[in-house]
Amino acid sequence: MTGRRIVLATHNPHKVEEFGGIVSRVRPDLELVGYDGPEPVEDGVTFAENALIKARTAAAHTGLPALADDSGICVDVLGGAPGVFSAYWAGHRKDSTANLALLLDQLSDVADRHRAARFVSTIALVTPDGDEHVVEGVWPGRLATAPRGENGFGYDPAFIPDGDDRTAAELSPEEKNATSHRARAFVALAELLRAL
Repeated sequence: MTGRRIVLATHNPHKVEEFGGIVSRVRPDLELVGYDGPEPVEDGVTFAENALIKARTAAAHTGLPALADDSGICVDVLGGAPGVFSAYWAGHRKDSTANLALLLDQLSDVADRHRAARFVSTIALVTPDGDEHVVEGVWPGRLATAPRGENGFGYDPAFIPDGDDRTAAELSPEEKNATSHRARAFVALAELLRAL
């Protein structure tokens, strides 16, 4: 592929695949490459802080413009938790199965009308010369009482987007890429990517 390269600051292959589909729609000539450098300590307390930490590290390590996403699920009845702690909700191992099981257990007695939730994606774009931009996408919905579907990861099997009866894990990858929190963040990021 010809054109500019940009690095995605993650070691998560699911995110590389998902971002690749979204980036190709915005900038078909932009080559998204994976990141194999050191993982920074994500010690921010907001999605934006953590996204910037990751993007700054990847840009400095590779010398390429870097994209980084920090995302999670925010549940209204839990005051917005797990939020920025979504990846570690059940402990320090980033065990997505345990995270989902714990969240659903915590909501086991919560009525459907109080199960509102939203996925939030904050994307940072950092260039090697120090330009920094942050955008956010929000995907509103509610939580199912049990996981369903095979197409997603993380909390996808329990998240039902507004206007649908299927979970995010029951959507096709194309449907999810067109409507997800990351896709919504990329709408805001599109002009920045076009300018690269």
